[in-house]
Amino acid sequence: MNYPAGIHPFQSAEEKKARKKPLKMKVAPGNRGMSFEADINQSNDYYKQKGLCLITKRPTPINVVKVDYSAGAKITAAYFETQSTTDYNGVCEGHYIDFEAKSCRSKTSFPLSNIPPQQIEHLDSVLAQKGIAFFLIHFELLNETYLLPASEVISFYREKPRSSMPLSFIREKGRSIKEGFNPRYDYLPVLKSLFFTEK
Repeated sequence: MNYPAGIHPFQSAEEKKARKKPLKMKVAPGNRGMSFEADINQSNDYYKQKGLCLITKRPTPINVVKVDYSAGAKITAAYFETQSTTDYNGVCEGHYIDFEAKSCRSKTSFPLSNIPPQQIEHLDSVLAQKGIAFFLIHFELLNETYLLPASEVISFYREKPRSSMPLSFIREKGRSIKEGFNPRYDYLPVLKSLFFTEK
């Protein structure tokens, strides 16, 4: 007999308790950064819909080597054409914006090994052209996110006083980002307060 909601009237107390246990989801290590990236994408979509700014995810350039047409067009072999620069770029009120989104599981610092040299060089070039450049750094285990100007990261990276940026340094030089529902990470007010000057 099929009972409503799958509940059997003769279930033991243990069986009923087991049914109420919450499902625990585990995130694979390789996908942790993707979750933060998806939240940034959602925030950018919100800003676009509201007409506040236009920031898009920069696609990773690939060179297709082989395509299987036997069941539609399916790429079977490809390689990265060039090294990627940063995750996001766009424009806001006439200002060019370029930034990288990073996440880590440390509670005390952000590893410099998470930043490839080409990203430093790219953001340095953006600053040289008077563009706005920064990092969004998310500490997963602390549930804290910061906007850190690229100039601070570049200086620390090149001087390399240690192999990671201390959380205390990031808190001092950066600004905390408010986390919410929509947008998920409301970084735009912080961006404006840091980089936009009154005319």
